[in-house]
Amino acid sequence: MTSNALLQLGLYLGLLLILAWPLGRLIASVMAGDTPLALRWLHPVERAFYRLAGVDEDSEQNWKRYTLGLILFNLTGALAVYALQRLQGALPLNPQGLGAVSADSAFNTAISFATNTNWQGYGGETTMSYLTQMLGLSAQNFLSAATGIVVAIALIRGFARKGAGVLGNVWADLTRITLYVLVPLAFVIALLFVSQGVLQNFRPYQDVQTVEAVSYQQASVDASGNPVLDKDGKPVMETVSTQKQTLAMGPVASQEAIKQLGTNGGGFFNANSAHPFENPTPLTNLIQMLAIFLIPAALCFTFGRMVGDARQGWTVLASMTVLFVIAYGVLVGAEIAGNPAFTRLGLDSVANFEGKETRFGIVASSLFATITTAASCGAVNAMHDSLTPIGGMVPTLLMQLGEVVFGGVGSGLYGMLVFAILAVFIAGLMVGRTPEYLGKKIEAFEMKMTALVILVTPLLVLAGTAIAVSVASGKAGIYNPGAHGFSEVLYAFSSAANNNGSAFAGLSANTPFYNIMLGLAMWFGRFAVIVPVLAMAGSLAAKPRLPANAGTLPTHGLLFVVLLVGSVLLVGLLNYIPALALGPIVEQLQMFGH
Repeated sequence: MTSNALLQLGLYLGLLLILAWPLGRLIASVMAGDTPLALRWLHPVERAFYRLAGVDEDSEQNWKRYTLGLILFNLTGALAVYALQRLQGALPLNPQGLGAVSADSAFNTAISFATNTNWQGYGGETTMSYLTQMLGLSAQNFLSAATGIVVAIALIRGFARKGAGVLGNVWADLTRITLYVLVPLAFVIALLFVSQGVLQNFRPYQDVQTVEAVSYQQASVDASGNPVLDKDGKPVMETVSTQKQTLAMGPVASQEAIKQLGTNGGGFFNANSAHPFENPTPLTNLIQMLAIFLIPAALCFTFGRMVGDARQGWTVLASMTVLFVIAYGVLVGAEIAGNPAFTRLGLDSVANFEGKETRFGIVASSLFATITTAASCGAVNAMHDSLTPIGGMVPTLLMQLGEVVFGGVGSGLYGMLVFAILAVFIAGLMVGRTPEYLGKKIEAFEMKMTALVILVTPLLVLAGTAIAVSVASGKAGIYNPGAHGFSEVLYAFSSAANNNGSAFAGLSANTPFYNIMLGLAMWFGRFAVIVPVLAMAGSLAAKPRLPANAGTLPTHGLLFVVLLVGSVLLVGLLNYIPALALGPIVEQLQMFGH
């Protein structure tokens, strides 16, 4: 890595640590029902929610009731977002008069935002009204983020409690994390964005005069609006020149804040965080990157505090950081090295600037790409499709590892804790001892649930990719033949099943086939993992917590960091190496061979 790359990495990790530690303590206090003094003025709002919903916040639930409530809550949210899209043409706050979203696109988007994926097969500024963006998409950004966090909290309670048959109250947990953590943080971040020039208004789109005329070609149409065809049946093209440009407006900062903070990633604009109205300055770029990792890092400290051993949280955080630094080093190194074809032509080596904003440059773009795919956040400030083959493989692999390298809000921590359980099980087999983690025996039921969590997403990714490259409707969306086209499909299903939402974007995915296939991958990639995690939490909570003895494997310190990192890499790499060999690996070899 260059000195610039090291400097930006060091600054980022330093600021992240400074911000995450106090936030981790705050989350632990809030989820224990001990609201800090500065936020107690919100208590009447919390109690009003409970009265309105008929909820007794002191009545705790077993894992089955907790899970059922969580699934019904998210299913209701998905149905509401679907209805908003289909009816938006007749609803207010639609100054551009945008019509109803197609059924398959609305299905995909509703599931996408309910599962914290925020995959977008549409252009936000040309598809969604202000009401849909705010009441549908932004609201789900809060609620899907809250869902991931409360699942992590429930699993932590499973480790912390002794002989308990309950995990907490799902309605109280969702309310508290949203009201006392997500909303205040998003409000502060939105104000910071507005101060830097991010849009926040309800004005209709603005037509402005450009300095120079722009010429482009478009298909000629007849009086009925149908394309005019020539004698060969091809569209007749006409050249149009204009000095007018339409600038999209809207309530952007409010959505941008929770999009990053909740590791959602859905952009108000099609260009996402590469758009100057969403991410105008290097400072907003830094704030966005910090917001993405802020809660995932903070939850490591929450974990250590709730189980009564801060070293456990530091160990998980160190394991995530090691994997993140390695991934960033490979990606930024590949982008700085660029394409070797320039050297073979007798030219100086040129770094890969393709698809990157000049106001951010290669290093900041590489750092952002690593962060957004290490977390389950689909926000991008550069075109991932334009990364070098090895550079593009890093985001793909980070998602395929289960997004446990910090990961999504909540999902990253509970995913990493599942790998921790796998690591102590492997260690137990090596020494012939019943494995334990945080004083809880890891037995057959926990390992079955662990196997389900680890295997469900590779099954969705690999099976979905295989189907897409085998059927005509799947191959129709692939515009780049060969290895790169395969990489685009593999990336899409890796992004969907692991609830990331970023895309290579060279794939034409806004079709009924991809909207339905990716929608199913998103739903099962989210809830086929959450259900076994909560089942495991219920099982662990009911067990006694055994004291450590001379034969107990220490689950903190350097040795366990190495064991945990090794388990993540071993499982992730073994699942996906054959698929990666058909895509980015062979593409990299082709690049060196030409």
